[in-house]
Amino acid sequence: MKVFPFTIPKPENVTLYTEEYKGETFYEKLHQHKEIQITLIAEGDGTFIIGDCVGDFKKNDIFVIGSNLPHVFKRDESCEEVCDIICLFFTKSSFGDYFFELPEFEHFQYFFNSADLGFEVLSDKIELAEFLKAMKTNSKFEQFKLFIEILNLISKAKKKKLSSMINLKKYAGDEGKRMSDIFKYTMDNFHKEITLNDVADIANMTPNAFCRYFKQRTTKTFVNFLIDIRIGNACKLLTKNNDLSITEISYKSGFNNLANFNRKFKAVKGVTPSDYKKKH
Repeated sequence: MKVFPFTIPKPENVTLYTEEYKGETFYEKLHQHKEIQITLIAEGDGTFIIGDCVGDFKKNDIFVIGSNLPHVFKRDESCEEVCDIICLFFTKSSFGDYFFELPEFEHFQYFFNSADLGFEVLSDKIELAEFLKAMKTNSKFEQFKLFIEILNLISKAKKKKLSSMINLKKYAGDEGKRMSDIFKYTMDNFHKEITLNDVADIANMTPNAFCRYFKQRTTKTFVNFLIDIRIGNACKLLTKNNDLSITEISYKSGFNNLANFNRKFKAVKGVTPSDYKKKH
């Protein structure tokens, strides 16, 4: 399985690179790259991991992912739509080391600082989506103008910080494969019973050593990471499947009893599953 690091397959002498991934699935391996990434979910829904943040994505969501920030987008198996994701790749030095230090771009500094830990764009999404879709079909000069407009809009937009990873690391070799295997196993099996022994075996560690290893690299325990994935899946089922009962949703999300599901859901979301369903 190909893991860290991931090289963006852009042509030479290209400063701004836009790629559209369209089909039954996204690139579902945990990976990182030196480029900053702006991602538009044009179609499809599923679960994402960005740094140590686990959440769900849907059509028209926009994410900004910083340089070397580990991330993965996994499409829901129940998603009937063809996936369509548009990604814009660049670095802060794409136009020279000091280009974005010019006084005219002072308000962009918050964008670059926030990108380190990743964030979701919450406003101006319709206009941003049109700009991102236009990046692939325009001339290089028009792409540059669109790019500046995109940065300008995002800099002023409402945002939601995603990761809380303080010490970002470049994972490589065996460590990269280990982290990728852990994440993939968890995302593929969260609806089943997963014990610390199970996931420690995937990492080829003792349970105690694995717990320390995972906490040091993600700033959260594996148990909390697993709960985040399960709650994220439950949120999607609560909003999409009106024919499923709360009990059925709890079991489909990997919880072995309703009381535990209600308690964990409220701890993470601040409301009960029933109230969440009504609200959405």
